[in-house]
Amino acid sequence: MANFVIVTDKDSDWRQYFPSDQVVTVDTYLQPSFLSDKSEKHKSVQVLNLCRDYGYMSNGYYCSLLAEARGHRVIPRVMTINDVNQPFVISLPEQDLNKYFSDAEQVSSKIYFGRSNVKGLEKVARRLFEHFMIPVLDIELKKHGKHWQLVKVKPFPFQDLNNEEQDVFAQSLEQFSNKVWRTSPKPSKQYRYDIAMLVDPEEKMPPSDSVALNRFKKAANRLGMSLQTITADDFSRLSEFDGLFIRATTNISNFTYRFAKRAEKLGLVVMDDPESIMKCTNKVFLTELLERHKVPAPKSMILRGFDPDWKKNLLEHMELPLVLKIPDGAFSVGVVKVTDESTLEEKAAELFDKSALILAQAFMPTDFDWRIGVMNRQAIYACRYHMSRGHWQIYQHHNSGRTTSGGFDTLDLKQVPKNVVDTAVKAANLIGSGLYGVDLKEIDGQVYVIEVNDNPSIDNKVEDLWLGDLLYDRIMTEFLRRIQLRGF
Repeated sequence: MANFVIVTDKDSDWRQYFPSDQVVTVDTYLQPSFLSDKSEKHKSVQVLNLCRDYGYMSNGYYCSLLAEARGHRVIPRVMTINDVNQPFVISLPEQDLNKYFSDAEQVSSKIYFGRSNVKGLEKVARRLFEHFMIPVLDIELKKHGKHWQLVKVKPFPFQDLNNEEQDVFAQSLEQFSNKVWRTSPKPSKQYRYDIAMLVDPEEKMPPSDSVALNRFKKAANRLGMSLQTITADDFSRLSEFDGLFIRATTNISNFTYRFAKRAEKLGLVVMDDPESIMKCTNKVFLTELLERHKVPAPKSMILRGFDPDWKKNLLEHMELPLVLKIPDGAFSVGVVKVTDESTLEEKAAELFDKSALILAQAFMPTDFDWRIGVMNRQAIYACRYHMSRGHWQIYQHHNSGRTTSGGFDTLDLKQVPKNVVDTAVKAANLIGSGLYGVDLKEIDGQVYVIEVNDNPSIDNKVEDLWLGDLLYDRIMTEFLRRIQLRGF
């Protein structure tokens, strides 16, 4: 369980707030002996640095610097302190700004832990806090024509807030972590580390079913760790944990990427990490990556919607039938087969409406696809996913909204052809050292990588059918290893 510590310049800074023994002065925190008598008991400490000055070599700067050196998770981090005065680009919700501030030329506000009490600035506040993770920010926006520009972003000392602002600050801090105000009930068993497992309860085809999620929790417990389920509503809770395990379908445009980015900024062990999500969820990127490193893959061509000759160029290099793919589709969504030129034009037009670039691949029919699970640059499990009955894909999405899939086989890795395993590991290693599922086709002894998934399916009695609990133990052991390496 994370130990929550608030650091201020003086005891009197906190006098107007609710008394708490979790508040210490910066002089106390900077002492080499701080928490030394509790170092074995408290493996994880979350520090909220509320010093007045974060300037270089100030007490506030050294508070964050030493916190990171001690393996404590601190807000704000030193990199954030250094970056806040550097130019940066942020996407502003101009539709909201124009709606709420149509007659204004300038808007100023303070942001408290990602919250603003100014209507219309909610998205700006959240995005700036996700970017900087600074408790209180003073911001200013100016309108230039029809567009808004962020002209000021500065840390603001909570000590200088007026009475009304102090109330908003206290409410925001309480929402950010209620550990400041009251002690949470202690669990029946204490664990060395806490990991958050991010899921989407509304997802129809999640990466892991409920039984598999429970098996992950039991595996974590066996290793002395707590694995707690969180959802998209628990963004502010990330600082309570030592690691983040994403078990919701990842995408750059949904909440999973925001969670991964923030967890990484907080110094958590993250699986899957933001870079892996970015690389794996875009098939155009993967195609270029595999080609550059000479990893065998189906013959492919990237089509550009703004190129009037895309069809002519495509048919000069590739033959029908072809498979068209939208870059960030998952579970066979956004993947279509075309057998003639009219269908090619029709389906390509539909996909170009969603993406400026789409991918065309040679149609390579097989009875099944290999799926090799790779973690920390080593293969850990193997499956064969068979095509849905009477269909050319594993998943078949019907007009009724129903989805059907083919059968599967789970094998010992020793039973898998060596070139299948070697090619899968090589492809996954181009992405990183996280947890991946590599899909491959095998035709006449030749192996072709279809894609690398950053968030592979691990379902009860499917991917775990051969290894059983050992598969869950291996994944949770990797979390433990990485957390210990970071000194949490």
